[in-house]
Amino acid sequence: MKSKVAVITGTSTGLGLGLSKALAENGWKVYATMRDVSKRDKVTALKESGLDIEIVQLDVQSQKSVDQAVQFVIDREGQIDLLINNAGVGFIKTTEQSTEEEYQHVFDINTFGQIRCTKAVLPHMRKRNQGRIISISSVGGLVGQPLHEIYCASKFAIEGYYESLATYVTPYFGVEFMVVEPGGISSEFANSVLANVEKSGGFPQDDFEQVLNDFMGQRTNQDEGVFQTPQEIAEVILDQLNTKRLPLRMRTSEWASGFTKYKTEADPTGLLQTDYVISRILGK
Repeated sequence: MKSKVAVITGTSTGLGLGLSKALAENGWKVYATMRDVSKRDKVTALKESGLDIEIVQLDVQSQKSVDQAVQFVIDREGQIDLLINNAGVGFIKTTEQSTEEEYQHVFDINTFGQIRCTKAVLPHMRKRNQGRIISISSVGGLVGQPLHEIYCASKFAIEGYYESLATYVTPYFGVEFMVVEPGGISSEFANSVLANVEKSGGFPQDDFEQVLNDFMGQRTNQDEGVFQTPQEIAEVILDQLNTKRLPLRMRTSEWASGFTKYKTEADPTGLLQTDYVISRILGK
């Protein structure tokens, strides 16, 4: 029996690496993609351990790069059963402190990067009338947070994008969508965010300094339960892949569910709202 084919973006470290390992261990043929293939060592180690993983160069900031990578997989496999849009970048700065170049960069990766990959894969899934696309979002895609307005806005945009796709692509063409909303991830992600802040001159000592101090103090006090390992999140996603119908939205921990409860209690999976829109606007 032919293995199902998964394409995952941003796999050199963190959750992308964990997802590549988890899916391959569960019988998937995994195409692990990354912008900089010189950072392939950890994925190569998984491949050399006997897992069915191929490494492909893919830059989510280039539609040409995305299209070439997707076509490479189609030419080899004839199908893509699962796309996981994992590549992303964090950002912590106020609007006033941010440059236009910085916030365009955040949106180009977190928002437009996912749209580019989805655009490339969707036609192939539609032709087969099946397929699943998973977006790695964040609780920040549901709840705005201090100092994170640019990051949260990029994730809010993606939530609306997939919520809209689910109202017509799923009922008409059989392609399902799921937006994953973790709290924190114990990986290089948080460290890279702080490193980028330092690279750009660090946090300025300005009117917002007290906000930053309060934010960091509360983070230290409330870390328990916030962070999950990539492996823990990957296991939650794998469990959902075994269900007949994917939820539109899924928090990955009790902490994430509690943090977003005022946005999600009435419709935890997002399917009630989706089905209502489909019925009200399309009569399905």
